[in-house]
Amino acid sequence: MKKLVFFSGAGMSAESGISTFRDSNGLWENYDVKEVATPEAWNKNPELVQSFYNARRKNIIEAKPNDAHFAIATLEEHYNIVVITQNIDDLHERAGSSTVLHLHGNIRYAKSSGPNQEKKYYAITGDSLTLNLDLCDEGFPLRPHVVWFGEQVPMYETVIPYIENAEIFVVIGTSLNVYPAAGLINYCNPKAKRYIIDPKADEIQIPTEFFVINKPAVEGMIELLNTLLIS
Repeated sequence: MKKLVFFSGAGMSAESGISTFRDSNGLWENYDVKEVATPEAWNKNPELVQSFYNARRKNIIEAKPNDAHFAIATLEEHYNIVVITQNIDDLHERAGSSTVLHLHGNIRYAKSSGPNQEKKYYAITGDSLTLNLDLCDEGFPLRPHVVWFGEQVPMYETVIPYIENAEIFVVIGTSLNVYPAAGLINYCNPKAKRYIIDPKADEIQIPTEFFVINKPAVEGMIELLNTLLIS
């Protein structure tokens, strides 16, 4: 089967009701990103950061995969699929996708706030972490397993070979404004068929080789699904 790689962003989950920091009516609207999503924020006020991500986790748990998530999972019957996502939700997995690589972490997991953060990940039961109760094996409070602004992206090098070897590469629901993740499209095989699905895709700076589907994730995936299953 052909190798098909999806590179998904916030627009993928927007139709499931999960807001992003760019939304004007979501969880982020009353917070300064620097106060809740940076290592400095954690050091300054871990209670606020933990509370904020508990709210985000609750939102994600209550959300359901949308038809775009399910469409990607369905394509596994015809293609060898890897999903690389910038999203910290688990909607791709809940829709049935088998191989999902999280660039920016997975909010359903936690990691140590100490020096060995990438040593072990802890599955979170329920939607909340408590600072003085939920501790790693070394005794440090658990923090969300997410990549904050200003932190390195541990999975960056891991996903590059999948993009390089993709025969079909699909960018969906991302404005390609967040770096270094946005730079991953530059590793795409020149011979690969390339698509971008986004309601503002025609405004995004991308190589001309990309076929543009100027639609939201669900509507765009319906169009792409028909294309891929016919070709």
